Amino acid sequence: MLYQLSYGIDPHFSLKRRANIKALFVYTKDFIFLFVILELDMKVFLTGYMGSGKSTAGKKLAKELGMEFTDLDEYIEEQYGKTISAIFEEEGEEKFRALEHNYLKVLMNTDNRVISTGGGTPCYYGNMELMNSNGATVYLKMSVNALVQRLLSAKIKRPLIKDMSESDLRAFVSANLEKREDFYAMAHYRIRAKDLKPKELAAFIREKL
Repeated sequence: MLYQLSYGIDPHFSLKRRANIKALFVYTKDFIFLFVILELDMKVFLTGYMGSGKSTAGKKLAKELGMEFTDLDEYIEEQYGKTISAIFEEEGEEKFRALEHNYLKVLMNTDNRVISTGGGTPCYYGNMELMNSNGATVYLKMSVNALVQRLLSAKIKRPLIKDMSESDLRAFVSANLEKREDFYAMAHYRIRAKDLKPKELAAFIREKL
């Protein structure tokens, strides 16, 4: 089964759109027309370890659903004016996590958006609880072996692992994933990310609207 309900804080979660209703009156000589404008507010947060394909899946999912897409790491770089690597190297991880939390809160004020988060985002400053209370959270789950194979070809872009050998990387991913699993498991839905088809994910999300 591709989709599995998590046993997080809300196992009976149902993805619902919050609606803002506005009335528009149009006057003519003989009639008054009333148009009710329904503005839908929905956010989908993709979580999971680095290399699990959140950004790739997020872009395709947003397109399928007709929503906007934001990569949280890219958003931080654009707003703060530094790359993630530079923030880590020059200001440290603690500074980055504070920035990450603040910019995530900014995105809470946007509507109809798919947001791919960083691998560590759910683990700091109550971010997982924040996302759970403001939209649908989806954990893209992958095995250690699958993650290592993906990360080996993209180490230079990831400050936490860029200088690691393959054996060190495997040990790091295994230990770190174990630490983070409890946070990831709080997501409303868990999905096997390997060979994930965005159309299937989009169909699943639509079923919960």
